[in-house]
Amino acid sequence: MAAAIVAAAGEVLATGGSDVSMAEVAAAAGMARATVYRYFPTRQALLDRVAEVAVTDAGARLADARLESVPPQDALVRAIRAFLDVGDYFTVLARERVHVPDKHARLIEEPLRRMFARGQKGGAFRKDVPVDWLTVALIDLVEGVVSARRTMGRDDTVELVASLFLDGTRGRPSTTHRRARPAASTG
Repeated sequence: MAAAIVAAAGEVLATGGSDVSMAEVAAAAGMARATVYRYFPTRQALLDRVAEVAVTDAGARLADARLESVPPQDALVRAIRAFLDVGDYFTVLARERVHVPDKHARLIEEPLRRMFARGQKGGAFRKDVPVDWLTVALIDLVEGVVSARRTMGRDDTVELVASLFLDGTRGRPSTTHRRARPAASTG
């Protein structure tokens, strides 16, 4: 029954945000509010469980993605896809800014640290930025994206997040609007 409550909470909190009540979670789970409170005595206890599920799922997806088997930049794309594929649980984790205990955080941080360290060694990623910074920056970027309302599909989101992370926000020269060269002076 706890799993059904957590699944319902993930769904309604991902779509309804922070204003969702325990009564709404209970209704989505198809049970009485008292039943929800029996399993999760506080809203925070429920959020903590949703976060644990999100991180555990993300860790499993990162392991399944076999980040070490592809070039670092491809591994980055796989990592972003793994986070997005967690779905509602990861959205709730991001929006609610739930603190994740270190033992669970390691499930997602360690594979990313290894990926960034390997990428730095091979020249795919900047060496002047500590691996821990890159790890936190990627997680925070993905959390920021999933906590905002999505306006594009998953694959487009993965591509855009990867591009933003790798290339930053600096503008790119347009291939359709080239600057006209000034006319040569005749004299």
